[in-house]
Amino acid sequence: MDTYLTTVVSNEKIADKIFRIELHGDIVCEMNTPGQFVNIKVNNGYEFLLRRPISICEINKDKNTFVMIYRADGAGTIKISELEPGDLVDVLGPLGKGYDISSLEKGQTALLVGGGIGVPPLYELAKQFRNVGINTIHILGFNNKKDVFYEERFAELGTTYVATADGSYGESGFVTNVIEDKKIKYDKYYSCGPLAMLKALTDMDKEKIGYISLEERMACGVGACYACVCEKQDGSISRVCYDGPVYDSKEIAL
Repeated sequence: MDTYLTTVVSNEKIADKIFRIELHGDIVCEMNTPGQFVNIKVNNGYEFLLRRPISICEINKDKNTFVMIYRADGAGTIKISELEPGDLVDVLGPLGKGYDISSLEKGQTALLVGGGIGVPPLYELAKQFRNVGINTIHILGFNNKKDVFYEERFAELGTTYVATADGSYGESGFVTNVIEDKKIKYDKYYSCGPLAMLKALTDMDKEKIGYISLEERMACGVGACYACVCEKQDGSISRVCYDGPVYDSKEIAL
């Protein structure tokens, strides 16, 4: 984990308030595990003292680039959305504990469930699962049609369902409705998204082994400030940025 100076390759809007940014730099050499994140320095001024944590969506070793997808709904992320090709970005990372692709064996099936801005880190996970012969089924949950992104890219890697809460696109309802309605069979699940979605997913089948990635507000990103703690089942406190963001679903008190 270190700071790196990266260069913007592209930065484009792909859905309502959702942007996809691709950065080039030596930090890519350190990126191997899906589900990790980086902390972005917004600019060199004093207006934004805290970095912005953004999950890693794609790792492209051949091009020495990585992709992040983020929602521009705050002053800092709106500033990031204004970056142009050639601009330099100070990045700290890669950070946190990601998903373990060795948790399944070749030929088994992983169910990947994402909600909103929790969808991006699952794309690199799906790519890496495919590379080792593990089948993936994807369920992507959004509020409505204008929020949907990356459906086609996931579909290239495995069966993909999109659910919208208002029924304006794909399956009507929530990700858990799709699992029940389609009677989806899988060996283990891997998820990232809002806490309510993660709780509903883990409550569906408490016998199933699952791995969840928590979305928490962060400050330092390295476990020093205790700004992003969560409670574990044994009553202890865990630092999401350092001990997570990915946990065994049975570890966390949701």
